[in-house]
Amino acid sequence: MDSSLRRAIFRQVENEPFARTLGLRLVELRQGFSAVEMIYQPENMDNIYQRAHGGALFALIDEAFETVGQSEGEVVVALTVNVTYVASPQPGARLRAEARQYSRTRKTAGYRIEVHDEQGTLIASCQALGYCTGKPVPFV
Repeated sequence: MDSSLRRAIFRQVENEPFARTLGLRLVELRQGFSAVEMIYQPENMDNIYQRAHGGALFALIDEAFETVGQSEGEVVVALTVNVTYVASPQPGARLRAEARQYSRTRKTAGYRIEVHDEQGTLIASCQALGYCTGKPVPFV
């Protein structure tokens, strides 16, 4: 992966208002792979049942999808994102979403994304399909 692209993606995530609001941190990035982490904070991320809100978990998944999709230097946007929620994390758990590209054509790219806690418990799994726009990542 081009080092200037890698630095640019890290910088964009650090400055992204939504990522900052939820405490999403890009921790690993290479071509076809990214890992994003966040701390599950019930006071900000719970639903009406005092469990992790699906939207908070989806935000973590989507940030991993967003970053892995740009890892080849081309803008990739979501076509479909299918999430299966498996378990609710414990309060204060560090959650890690790992996204791996498993296929790519001229117009689409497929990704598998899994969220685990520090004990390795599967919290959510995802299969996503991105549309490859053919446009270079603009912020490099």
